Amino acid sequence: MHKELGIGFGAALIIFLAVSGYNIGPLILLAVVAGALYYLMRVKGLVKNFAVSEGGGGNPISFTDVGGQAAAIKELSEALDFIKNYRFIRHLGIRPIKGILLTGPPGTGKTMLARAAAGYTDAIFASASGSEFVEMYAGVGAQRVRKLFQSAREEAQKATKSNAIVFIDEIDVLGGRRGKVTNHLEYDQTLNQLLVEMDGIKVDDAVNLLVIAATNRADLLDPALLRPGRFDRQVRVELPDRDGRLEIIRLHTRNKPLAKDVDLAAIARETFGFSGAHLESLANEAAILAMREHLEVISHRHFVESVEKVLLGNRLDRRPTQEELQRVAVHETGHALLSESARPGSVTALTVTPRGNALGYFRQKTEDDKYLYTQEQLENQLSVLLAGAVAEEIALGSRSTGATNDFDQAVGIAETIVRAGMSELGVVSVEELPDDIRHQVISRVLKVQEERVKEYLATRRGLLVRVADRVLSEERLSGEEFRALLQESA
Repeated sequence: MHKELGIGFGAALIIFLAVSGYNIGPLILLAVVAGALYYLMRVKGLVKNFAVSEGGGGNPISFTDVGGQAAAIKELSEALDFIKNYRFIRHLGIRPIKGILLTGPPGTGKTMLARAAAGYTDAIFASASGSEFVEMYAGVGAQRVRKLFQSAREEAQKATKSNAIVFIDEIDVLGGRRGKVTNHLEYDQTLNQLLVEMDGIKVDDAVNLLVIAATNRADLLDPALLRPGRFDRQVRVELPDRDGRLEIIRLHTRNKPLAKDVDLAAIARETFGFSGAHLESLANEAAILAMREHLEVISHRHFVESVEKVLLGNRLDRRPTQEELQRVAVHETGHALLSESARPGSVTALTVTPRGNALGYFRQKTEDDKYLYTQEQLENQLSVLLAGAVAEEIALGSRSTGATNDFDQAVGIAETIVRAGMSELGVVSVEELPDDIRHQVISRVLKVQEERVKEYLATRRGLLVRVADRVLSEERLSGEEFRALLQESA
């Protein structure tokens, strides 16, 4: 409104002076210079307005809205109690915590935790991304850092609040190790200004300021940021375990009508390695599938379909040839037979429906999240990965390029076996092994499992072909249908 009035008044003044006979050339030049400055300052982003809100945003959240992160919430809330009890801290002469660094994989809820922290401390929440401080103009990043901290303090005073939180996402962009960029010092100046602002936080300030930052790569940060007196606490925000995934799924389905057959615990078991963002997408995709079928409730099959969509992508419109489909069916059946042999009841789906980059796939369920593996478990994983190509060779007489990704994963597992001292070499440093010896040992590990798979599938060639034909005719078999077919053929 003020901008429009100013423009209108200026234009009227110039017209009046021109009509009155004055030389308006200098005024026009001044207006052009002012417009250019405005363009640089606003359009080119030399002046940046950061998002500032009360209690973490327009839709305030609390720690109860963040699922699957009980350990991180406990550690973070303990650190935030220093802010809430600042009078007692001042009495004891304790230096305030100036910064909390949230680290962990993408999609695990670091930003949500920061917003919940603002609600927990009744604080003004000023947020920015590390990329917003990087500019080609020298000094602009440092200016933006000053403005971010200044805005947080001013907004807290306007709202008559005693606490403010400055949240910087992707801080590794802003706070990377100094000296990496040699062509100019803009990055270093910006980081130096952040260090100065954090050093300026005092316990007797009118506004108690806390800096919370998030990153996926804490190893890239400058050591000066991580020393005591700056980021005093580092809180790990990990991928959720099975109980955590169940909690997150419940949070994201609480506003959705679920059918009676929905088993959220089973979905949590089948989503090992999913982040909170993946699980939110899973629940949303299940609701979209129900909407497409004009249903009023979401069924369990919608969640099963959504797991596959989140993992592999959308179904493809293109249709492989019949010969390709037959090979895919044999390949996936080989995987499934070895999986069922190594761990009965593990197969949950078997299909030749193209999805994402895969022409077909089989899926296993995980009984429990595993973080340690025995040699037998790793060898079983190898046998399952190698079974697809071996099945093609036994049933069709040749292999195809469809096993490339399987082999990449198999080599990685074989290398893990060597690293863990489970190979014929015993305990060794893989990096110090000569390349030829390393290659030979990994090849022998793979060869042993390949022979094991050949022996197993060669004696069951008839079963392999029958199951593959059934998969080809029906396009998809559930785990129960697959096991029923095995029992019929027993």
